[in-house]
Amino acid sequence: MTTASASIPAEAARSRTPGTDTTTGAGFGTTAVTTSRRTVLQFFRTPQVLFMGSIQGALFLFMFRYVFGGAINPGGNLDYVNFLVPGFLVTVILWSGMSAAAGVAEESATGVHDRLRSLPIPRAAVMTGRSMADGALVAWGIFVTAVIGVLVGWRPDGGAAKVITGFALMLVAGYAFTWIFIFIGLVAGNAQAAQGLSMLVIPFSFISSANVPVSSMPGWMQPFAANQPISVIINAVRGYMVGDVSQLGVGHTQVYWTVLALVWCAGILLVFGFLSVRRFSKMK
Repeated sequence: MTTASASIPAEAARSRTPGTDTTTGAGFGTTAVTTSRRTVLQFFRTPQVLFMGSIQGALFLFMFRYVFGGAINPGGNLDYVNFLVPGFLVTVILWSGMSAAAGVAEESATGVHDRLRSLPIPRAAVMTGRSMADGALVAWGIFVTAVIGVLVGWRPDGGAAKVITGFALMLVAGYAFTWIFIFIGLVAGNAQAAQGLSMLVIPFSFISSANVPVSSMPGWMQPFAANQPISVIINAVRGYMVGDVSQLGVGHTQVYWTVLALVWCAGILLVFGFLSVRRFSKMK
């Protein structure tokens, strides 16, 4: 265990009532912040975790921008690069989140989780701390990809307030989706299996409105592609970035897509947050 993780039992020891042997343990906030800090320190000790998601994002962005971009017409007066980058930023959530599954599985296999469960701390706070750290990693991936997007010609036209709102919505979605990967890591058994299971989520990034308009897909695929959560979030974010969702030809208003995106995020967070904490608490 690292020095950061050792501070949790130290906090618990300081919380003992004088003259008794009762240990109250660290509180929820202290545990969440400490475990989050520990995970972030691990990221810096293994810089490939920080850069792998960013490198993958850069490669795919360059490929779609310069290899396929000339053959794809997003419709209307919207340039393909301004259509592509907002959608691509949302899919970075999935590419960056994959490392969370492998990290959680590795800690489970090496006994770190056993040690944490033996401490007098809230078990839900341990997973919350992990999600905070992984959410920060996703935010880093979004930032790096946005910079690359600007370098390849992306120019958001929505205005500062709308662009900031779009990025805020991506951060909310990124945090919610980290819980999916945390759950995958808890049930996978080892890091290799977790990496493989995480790949099952990646098709959502391709069968979506991220890279091409849904209307260009086969008719039988369009209902799923248009209504799955990644497409919903992309429509909301892209609407903020271009300034007017009516340019996208997806129907409905900006408020509709924003509310629906937040509903999806809340549902994912509640379901996979509950399943992750329950799984972590019951593991032997």
